[in-house]
Formats: sequence, C-alpha cells, structure tokens
Amino acid sequence: MDIEAVCGKSVPFFKMQGCGNDFVCVDNRVLGIDPAAMPDLVMPVCRKAFGVGADGMIFFDHAPEGSGLAYIWHFFNADGSRAEMCGNGSRCAARLAWMLGIAPAKHVFGTDAGPIEAEVDPDSNQVTVQLTPPKDLRMAIDIEVEGRPFHLHFVNTGVPHAVAVMDHLELVDVWKLGRAIRQHQYFAPAGTNVNFISSEEKGTLSLRTYERGVEDETYACGTGAVASAIVARELGMTGEETDITTTGGEVLGVILRDGKTYLRGAAELVFKGEFYPQSLGIDTE
Repeated sequence: MDIEAVCGKSVPFFKMQGCGNDFVCVDNRVLGIDPAAMPDLVMPVCRKAFGVGADGMIFFDHAPEGSGLAYIWHFFNADGSRAEMCGNGSRCAARLAWMLGIAPAKHVFGTDAGPIEAEVDPDSNQVTVQLTPPKDLRMAIDIEVEGRPFHLHFVNTGVPHAVAVMDHLELVDVWKLGRAIRQHQYFAPAGTNVNFISSEEKGTLSLRTYERGVEDETYACGTGAVASAIVARELGMTGEETDITTTGGEVLGVILRDGKTYLRGAAELVFKGEFYPQSLGIDTE
C-alpha cells in the first residue's frame, strides 16, 4: 500500500533530548516551510500521545549570506508560541547540526535572542554553548501568591526567568505554584518561566522548573539553569562554576566567567522518523 496515498506527504524529523528536555527537529533548508505556518504545525506534532510528543520544535534554516552564522533556527514551545531562546534546545540543535554536516563542531548560529556560540565534543555527547548576556537582573522581589507573601528573584537569560530559593524542594507543587507565578500580574503581559532551587553544598544546586509555553514542569531547562546559577551567585550560594541537578536527574554545568555565560551538558539523538501532517489534522494546502 502507498502510505502517502492514504496519509498524505510525510515530513522527516529528528528527535533530540538534552537532560530530559526533548525536541522535534526539522531541516527546513530542504523543506522550505513558511515560518508563518510553523506555529500551526508545532502544537499537533508536540502533543504527547497524539503526535510525536516534545517540549518544543526546532526548524533549521539558511543563514543570511555574509552573516557568519552556520544556520539560523526557528524555535517554538509545545503550545506553538515562538521563543527567543532555549538553552537545552540550543545544545541539541548544535549537536544535530554537527551530526548532519550542517555545521562544524565549533560554530555560531542565529536565534531570536542573538547569535549563540556552540562547541560540540566529537568524542562524547557533551555540548557547550555560550549564551547571550543576561539582562534585567532583579533581586529580592516580594509578591503575593495565592494570598500569601512570596520572595523571589528575576533575570532574563534569553527568555524571562523567576527564581525562588526553597527549603524543601521535593515538597514544592511546581505545577500549582509555578503556574500562579508564571501568570502573576508582576510579570504581565509576557509572563515568566519559574525556577525553584535548593542547595545542600556550596557550588551545587537542585532545580525544578515550570516552563512557560510548555505550561508544566519539565525534566530540565537550560536557560532556567543559567538563571538559577546567576541568582545563586548573587546570593553567595555558588561561585563561577555551578553543577545543577535537574528533575530528570541529569547534571547541567553553568560557568559564569569574565562576563560570559556558558551552559554545558549532554545532548542525544534519540531517533529519526516521519510524521504525517494530514493525520495530525494539519492543513498543508
């Protein structure tokens, strides 16, 4: 049987994961999908059980000639919203680009937040990215959440992040509390990602994140890890280098040195395949 005669034309993809953050990746240099049409594609594809399932979707595209970039990406959260940046997504994109021959092991690519420098270790699954400089650091913010005072901090590491230090991280209702903070009027209209951290020894953190756009707790968040390390250093909890244990049990390394910000961790190609937009209810006409 001709499957495409029944299901329509397929779209090839790669599934990447970085510390439990998973992404559907598409080489749009070949497909030429209009960026304006991408949001309608993202939500059905990222929907767990009904689609491929993922925290976000990455489209590789040609970089402008003379830009010095190996490629640009279009990054979308699972809800179809476009995001300026994603730390773990950037590491996954860099490793896949190297594996596909799109870029060398050390390269620069374009995001909505600005150029990202990436270095893939050819002998392991480790990828290090230099993120754009953090901005809008706000320490010691007091807001009211669910009728009670709540103390937190804020920094933009390519996307907005609130950070709260918790005594008993394992007891935090991340979905309920994270959602309330994410939608709080203080962070309106764009909202914010929300990170809850704790530390049992200097130089290390444990992290749980509620991600805007995914609208749930995720196994890891790269820009959230960086935001947490920045806040923790300001509070004297860590120094230049921080090892951060994520919800998925993986460890992300953050280095804050000489005004530069680096994120290091594993990125894996899990599988490749094809999805059928017609079967997902997506109009491709």
